[in-house]
Amino acid sequence: MIKQIFTGFGFFTGISYPFIAIKFLAQNKQLWQYLIIPIIINFSVGIATYLLLLNPSLDLFDSVTNDIVLWVDKAIDRLPEWSNFLVYIIIFFSLLLKALLFILLLILIGFVIVQFGSILGSPWYGKLSEKLEILYTGKLEVIEINIIQDIFRAILFELKKLLLILIFSIPLFLINFIPTLGNIISLVGSITLTTTIICLDFCDATLERKRLQFREKLKFIWGKFPTTAGFGLICLTLISIPLLNLIIIPLCVSAGTLLVCDQKRNAH
Repeated sequence: MIKQIFTGFGFFTGISYPFIAIKFLAQNKQLWQYLIIPIIINFSVGIATYLLLLNPSLDLFDSVTNDIVLWVDKAIDRLPEWSNFLVYIIIFFSLLLKALLFILLLILIGFVIVQFGSILGSPWYGKLSEKLEILYTGKLEVIEINIIQDIFRAILFELKKLLLILIFSIPLFLINFIPTLGNIISLVGSITLTTTIICLDFCDATLERKRLQFREKLKFIWGKFPTTAGFGLICLTLISIPLLNLIIIPLCVSAGTLLVCDQKRNAH
């Protein structure tokens, strides 16, 4: 029902897949056994990530926000009496900036949890994706390779993701120094890069069974825009919510499997 409502609206179709996955998992309880160990792994990774990153990040956040407060106080002191109304505008934008920085912090921590959780839980996610594909399509498309090749491809995939991040992150960081327009381009580019990586992570269990090359996986992700954009953004939102991001990864992997199966089916 959910899919029928959103079909034809690309971006919103992508957003709907985690909810479709919830319904599918609820109807197929035999898949639940493949969720337990990944969730335990994610809890371990999540707790370690919060312990290692949250306090230092919050200290940095406090330092930055204190600088903002000092800047606001100085700006207010320089204002003439007739422009007191500008005080409220300055305060509003300073609070907005603090909120955006905090959201960015949550996104960063969620992104780290996904990267490590996906690597450690990959054997179980692969099995979950396989069983789900069989139930959803009635068949399993897989090209068999030996264990050495499998490990090599997994390592190469992670290295190529890291290279992709570096290639785009450096120019985006430099563009950010261009006032206004550069900030907007950098923000849009960063969101695009992050959602691409998220889509690669959550669709890879299915795409890897076809033994696609990294560029072919990228071509699939970018070629299914705006559906993959909606999917990436909703998954990015879900993994950025504290505590929820400790259990949400298996759901996003399931959603990515359903998305790939549907897109492959529609392509034929």
